[in-house]
Amino acid sequence: MKISKKTFGVLASGKKVRLYTLKAGDLSLSISTLGATWTSLLVPSSKKRTDDVLLGFPTLAGYDTPKNYVGATIGRFGNRIGGARFALNGKTYDLYKNDGKHSLHGGWRGFDKFLWKAEAYEEQDGVFVRFELESPDGDEGYPGNLKAVVSYGLTKSHELVADYQAQVDAQCPVNLTNHAYFNLAGEGRGDILGHELQIHGASYVDVDKNLIPTGKLLPVQSAGTTGAFDFTARKPIGRDFKGTLGTNGTDGPGYDHCFVLDGDPGKLRPCADVFEPLSGRSMRVFTTQPAVQFYTGNFLDGLVGKEGSVYNRHTGFCLETQHLPDSPNHGEFPSCIFGPGRDYHERSIFSFDW
Repeated sequence: MKISKKTFGVLASGKKVRLYTLKAGDLSLSISTLGATWTSLLVPSSKKRTDDVLLGFPTLAGYDTPKNYVGATIGRFGNRIGGARFALNGKTYDLYKNDGKHSLHGGWRGFDKFLWKAEAYEEQDGVFVRFELESPDGDEGYPGNLKAVVSYGLTKSHELVADYQAQVDAQCPVNLTNHAYFNLAGEGRGDILGHELQIHGASYVDVDKNLIPTGKLLPVQSAGTTGAFDFTARKPIGRDFKGTLGTNGTDGPGYDHCFVLDGDPGKLRPCADVFEPLSGRSMRVFTTQPAVQFYTGNFLDGLVGKEGSVYNRHTGFCLETQHLPDSPNHGEFPSCIFGPGRDYHERSIFSFDW
């Protein structure tokens, strides 16, 4: 196991951005202090070659002018909040509208745009970086002084571990996640439509044309449907793409949907399994979170990435473990309200094989 650190670049403010690289077993993970961002993940394959399976940029400049939240830690609230507002304890809170009339991934300056404090450490089974960020009362319209502690690391068992904690001194919606884009064939090696995916969830969140939840949870298996949202058995991601075209008025084809996971929230349990047949790589995801947002990079539009790679639509996918979108406005969803007496703590594990 090994930990190294270097300067990734310097912001316009003059502050240095650090890049930590963790090595455990056959895996290598690099993470930037800007946005607590996963910048690369090197994974071997059955073809005896090692590839970077994360979309990203070669220099700090790509992350300093962020677009598509590539690899970033998201907060205070991942995903969308309809109308960019919510009511809590008799008071309405207005948020920044950065997604049409709605708020997305924490607003104009979410956690992905902050420089996090960081400290690397080693445990018996792995190497980790602990990131800390303080968000003051009123930040992006949210109530309460919040402290987030996020730890990312690698274990000797080929696992990437993500541990999210937060404390806030007033009741507030909290929903932390990471927005990594994966391509298990290797970044820049084509689209992800041939990846085979299984999601351990029997229902998904119904959304309107703006991807805002209607409040309904729809079964992935139901009579008269195309089966596009049924990933209960592993299948190629692109097989039923036509079934997503125009679903509930949304643009398609492609997925940008939240699946409710089987089992009890709060317990670490299977979330998703992914297999890439050409490389032989597989990834299993486990989480304590209630749900996962499955996104197929529908809005990637020619980003220039590492080594000249160009990221167009469907060249990466995201499995963002999280609470349900727009939860503050849907009392029927699992509660995302944390504060005095209820701290936030969620954990996700990405396990790799080849």
